[in-house]
Amino acid sequence: MRAMLKGIAASDGVVCGPVYRLVEPDLSCSPRSIKNLDYELKRFHQALDAATSEVETIKTRVTKNLGADGAQVFCHQISMLKDPELVKHVEQIINEQRINAEVALSRAVAQLETVDQPLQDNPYLEERLTQLHQVTKRVTAHLLGVKLPDIALIDHPVILVAHELVSSDAFPTDMSNILGIITDLGGRVAHVSLLARAKGIPAVVGAQTATTQLRDGETVVMNGKLGNVTLGPSSAELYHAKVTMVKQRTNSAKLAEQTNHGTLTKDGVDVLLAANMETAADLPAIIQGGAEAVGLFRTEFLYMQTDSLPSEDEQFVAYRDILQKLAPRPVVMRTLDIGGDKSLPYQVAGQTQNSFLGARAIRQSLAHQQMFRSQLRALLRASAYGNLNIMFPMISTLDEFRQAKAIYNDERSQLTAANIPLGQIHVGMMIEVPAAAILADRFAQEVDFMSIGTNDLIGYTLAADRTDPDVAYLYQPYHPAVLRLIDSIIRAGHAAGIPVAMCGEMAGDPIAVPLLLGMGLDEFSMGANELGHTRELIGQLKAHDLASLVETVLNSASTSQEVITMVQAVAPNVVN
Repeated sequence: MRAMLKGIAASDGVVCGPVYRLVEPDLSCSPRSIKNLDYELKRFHQALDAATSEVETIKTRVTKNLGADGAQVFCHQISMLKDPELVKHVEQIINEQRINAEVALSRAVAQLETVDQPLQDNPYLEERLTQLHQVTKRVTAHLLGVKLPDIALIDHPVILVAHELVSSDAFPTDMSNILGIITDLGGRVAHVSLLARAKGIPAVVGAQTATTQLRDGETVVMNGKLGNVTLGPSSAELYHAKVTMVKQRTNSAKLAEQTNHGTLTKDGVDVLLAANMETAADLPAIIQGGAEAVGLFRTEFLYMQTDSLPSEDEQFVAYRDILQKLAPRPVVMRTLDIGGDKSLPYQVAGQTQNSFLGARAIRQSLAHQQMFRSQLRALLRASAYGNLNIMFPMISTLDEFRQAKAIYNDERSQLTAANIPLGQIHVGMMIEVPAAAILADRFAQEVDFMSIGTNDLIGYTLAADRTDPDVAYLYQPYHPAVLRLIDSIIRAGHAAGIPVAMCGEMAGDPIAVPLLLGMGLDEFSMGANELGHTRELIGQLKAHDLASLVETVLNSASTSQEVITMVQAVAPNVVN
């Protein structure tokens, strides 16, 4: 019987291909006495050259995907690899102590750390030491003759296998060679899962032993819909997987042809389909997918692609370029949302490790107002170049929103006084905390729009960490309690005369879409890859028939499975 790994189905699709393990090798080394010093010095310089060539390649690829600003960290690494003082220091240790190059390099770096010890609280220095450790690992790997895996160096189609994949691991590259993703850890709504669905990459997460059971280069078949990974597949299984991959590409092409026809239900109701966006690299897919708006631009990825806080001007240029390219489409830009499964690759003064219930999102912004004001000024300046809406994340209380809005108003007034051109901006909030959902009618009196962030709303409502596979069974989008909260939010918004959008995963969920249509949701925002399927689904539904479905579900359903059964009874041909 063939071995099979079972994990959590995170992103639909069937693929087959070779495994690429994103697992750091053992780089430990022991001192060795060296007799031929010239040979050891030559070996050191060859490793330096090889490491520099690799980082140059990474820099080129990241620059193509994210621009020069996004590749700055690799420019710094190249400078370190070419630093004559560091090279001279390592050469000196090799000559004087007559030891192997990898140990000499380790000792040289350790001495640098000792010298810089009094400045440890300096964020710039801490980041510099982090980058120094990265280049040290790369050179050491070449000296030891082992491969240091790196997503940005992948140059052929592979199935990526990692213990855990966080946002900062994946976004610097275009991932065009990633056929699928398998991880030991994670849940269906961990950020890697959201990223995979947005980019149309099949994914199986929470497979627990993938990194230990799979070998580099071996061919596997993975099914992101079922959460299965087949090891040592037969020729028949490989053939079936390849045929399925062709069908998937054909279906995607057919859906892409429908992008210019708008989104209408079967009974002629116009539905606004928007896209979620992380970086400028998503623009082609968003435009090709026929998105009528961007319902969520995650600005934190601008912060995560650099090795220090981006300046106001750097942010302004990035926001302006996106607004210009998408105009006249409205773009909702969410202010910095760091915490949970998203962290910065550098330290912000006073920043600590954030949990999902900790100092994240708006809490961080209000605690670090200089950083918040810089982002707001950049957004305000960019508003003159497109159709901008600003959204505050993770609002729990009216006081939080009022404080954030007051800071926004203050920065707007200052820019206006300085005769800086500004556009018309709507200011809204994400509703992802149950307290805000319950008080949606009060918030609706003070905001221009509300957008439901279901990924966190579900987790907080059911007290289930969305990244923890042990409680994945509790993460239930169709739980009647969650549906009642969503319905009450939409009703509160409409009663106040403001639009209500959804930018969480439920917006593109085929079970949820009929219910959301019946509730009267104004805007559905999802990963660009999901737009075609959702547009096709909506076209097969009659919006006017779905209000009674919602009433039945809210009044009668007690479990998620009961909700699924009720939806399938009304829409048996479009929901699977």
